[in-house]
Amino acid sequence: MRSLLVVPGAAALVLFAGPVAGAAEPADRDFVIEDPRITESSGLAASRAHPGVYWTHNDQDAPLIYGIDSRTGKTVATLTMAGVGTPRDMEAISVGPDGAIYVGDIGDNLDGSWDHVWIYRFPEPRELRDQTVRATQFDVKYADGARNAEALMVHPKTGRVYIASKNEDGGGLYAGPERLDPSRTNVFRRIGDVPWVTDGAFSPDGERLVLRGYLTAREYAWKDGRLADDGTPVGAPFQGQAESVTYTPDGSALLFGSEGRNSRVVRVERPSGGGAAPSARPTGAAPGGTPESPAAAAPGEQGNFTVGVIVLGLATLVVVGLKRLFKKG
Repeated sequence: MRSLLVVPGAAALVLFAGPVAGAAEPADRDFVIEDPRITESSGLAASRAHPGVYWTHNDQDAPLIYGIDSRTGKTVATLTMAGVGTPRDMEAISVGPDGAIYVGDIGDNLDGSWDHVWIYRFPEPRELRDQTVRATQFDVKYADGARNAEALMVHPKTGRVYIASKNEDGGGLYAGPERLDPSRTNVFRRIGDVPWVTDGAFSPDGERLVLRGYLTAREYAWKDGRLADDGTPVGAPFQGQAESVTYTPDGSALLFGSEGRNSRVVRVERPSGGGAAPSARPTGAAPGGTPESPAAAAPGEQGNFTVGVIVLGLATLVVVGLKRLFKKG
């Protein structure tokens, strides 16, 4: 998401601290993305074929997908998509029940300047190595007009693709056709209202949907292809440019990511019963966060968090104000 980058220093406000995963750490824990090429990690998806590996990509026009080992934070595979055009604004990634990786080239920072966007799909590779993968490209339109979006979710049971649009006044949740068709335009239809969303993910059992924004996240019950409640606040960590979220493969926790060089991915535990909001703290931290606030900060960090929220809020207001000014002009 590029809009916050117009505010100097906003991207530097990654104030959430936690332990860095090393070579001896278990998989699916907190980790830092070490690859210097990954400066705008805008999506995150747990691999189905390779335990402990998470797929991500930059918010840019290069057709590159990176596999990151959560034990070390190192890149173990770089995938180059072939058979597709030049991406415009890749914002999201998800792994479907068909064993394929779906990439959402769905960003539109001018809120409707493109009459269509794209989804790319390719089989998740069996081997973790640098390679070229042949992808299928799908044209996508919205039934109610062009939208800016950053969240694409593939249901783990039905394989249906969903997109959450983004707007300063809220967004919409859109369902694609039962199966995507590369030979025609795939029309996505609005099925619900959602808040400002920068990413989302289905739980592995398909019974929950988490949607995150810059400061908050909510987890919804999912039933019969629809949101089944108003959502429960999730104790999302504070991150300067909060761009991604996914479930761990066993569904026991959420991983939250952000843009920036050496960006941190933070694990947030879910209760075993699934009836309450996940705990809001990084791996190894003491309890203390509340469901609607980021994790409890260590001594001396709470003030930084408060300042960060204020500055990020002001940055968002500046961005929205500028966008409205340009629209009037």
